[in-house]
Amino acid sequence: MVATDIARTVALTAAQAAADKLARDIVLLDVSDEVVITDIFMVASAPNERQVQAIVDSVEERLRKVHDVKPTRREGERGGRWVLLDYADVVVHVQHTEEREYYALDSLWKDCPSIEFVDAGQRGGQDRDGRQDAA
Repeated sequence: MVATDIARTVALTAAQAAADKLARDIVLLDVSDEVVITDIFMVASAPNERQVQAIVDSVEERLRKVHDVKPTRREGERGGRWVLLDYADVVVHVQHTEEREYYALDSLWKDCPSIEFVDAGQRGGQDRDGRQDAA
């Protein structure tokens, strides 16, 4: 099985929202063959709790604005070291850098294919939501 197009679109929007808040090491993993309840894991990290929270807020706001979706579950907010946003088909993990190294989600799911994400701030021709800019 392969992640649905809508899951890919939502995940790429979430990744861009995270990148806009300077998230590090953003990875999108297609876990649809391994996990029954979701299609994509987005994993991103930040060096401090305040930035973790800023990234989470940005992702949640952008997905609500662009795709009119809200997370069905939000966990880990109090500590600010690992926050999970569950959008059913996409699960967003924003981790403090130390938690990311310790729990190594990337390694745990290393056999799953990754989905390419290129930060719009690093390329021309597209807006922050991945749509083509008008010339």
